[in-house]
Formats: sequence, structure tokens, C-alpha cells
Amino acid sequence: MKMWISVALLSLMVAALIVAATGEADEIGKVDTRFRFLTPDDTIRVEVFDDPDIAGIACYLSRAKTGGIKGAVGVAEDTSDASLDCRQIGSIQFRSRLKDGEKVFSERRSLIFKELQIVRYCDAERNSVVYLVYSDRIIEGSPKNSVSAVPLLALPGEDSVAHCGDYLHS
Repeated sequence: MKMWISVALLSLMVAALIVAATGEADEIGKVDTRFRFLTPDDTIRVEVFDDPDIAGIACYLSRAKTGGIKGAVGVAEDTSDASLDCRQIGSIQFRSRLKDGEKVFSERRSLIFKELQIVRYCDAERNSVVYLVYSDRIIEGSPKNSVSAVPLLALPGEDSVAHCGDYLHS
């Protein structure tokens, strides 16, 4: 009996660590995709996060989340399916210098080996910021991916907008 309690407590601690390691995204909503009796259902979750280095850009992310017993204790491996759409939601202000391919969001998709990542690029010629979502593993990643481009535009009443190329590391 004590062994089962220890295993359950360890599982809960691991699940709490995984949740704590999740990127900072706010849940917008979710839908169930597979009913599971007495355990959490499989879902598709829609979340939003703000670009940490560029004020005025928000990214909406949808991704599958596995339920069941493994999902409940945080050891399920989620699929690599994800979709991404980023938008300019306000005045563009760069908070720091940018690096092409810089990670702006990540989330573990399995206990140890798999991670969902969102990286950012600057298309200086078109003054657009491009975001790519993909999953990788220590040994082999997934070709499943999604991309979203945000053209940086001056809002009504603004004279100009900053250019992402001016904020790239040389």
C-alpha cells in the first residue's frame, strides 16, 4: 500500500514539474476529440501568448493533448500536431534585439524526450516577423509544422513602424 502511495505522489510531482515547465500561454478554449471513461478526454486546446520581445504581437496556438491515465499523471506523449496564427494586435515596440531562429515558446510533449517549439524569424525585406511551430525529439523530430507571418504595419495615427531588420543581431 505504501508503495502505491509513493508512486502516486511521485507521479503528481512529475506532473506538477511538467505543468510548471509549460510556456506562458493563456487558454482560450478546448474541444474533446476522444471520450475516455473515468480519466481526462483527449482534447484540442487553443491558447494565446504574447511575443516576449515584440510588444503588439500575439500568437494563437492549437495543439492536441492526450488524456487517459497517462495524460492525467503527465506521462503521455502528445502528438506533434499543432497549428499557429500570429497577429499584430497593437503598436509594435521591440523590447530587445532579435536573433533569427530564437525560441519564443516551448512546451514538453512527453515526459523527457519531446518538445513543441515556436521560433521567430525576421523577413527584413518585407518587414514581417515569421513564426514557425514544430516538435522535436532528442533523436528524431517530426516534419509536422505550421508557419505564420505578421507584416509590421503602422496603426492609424502612427507616422511609422519599426523595422524588424533594425533589431537583428549582426
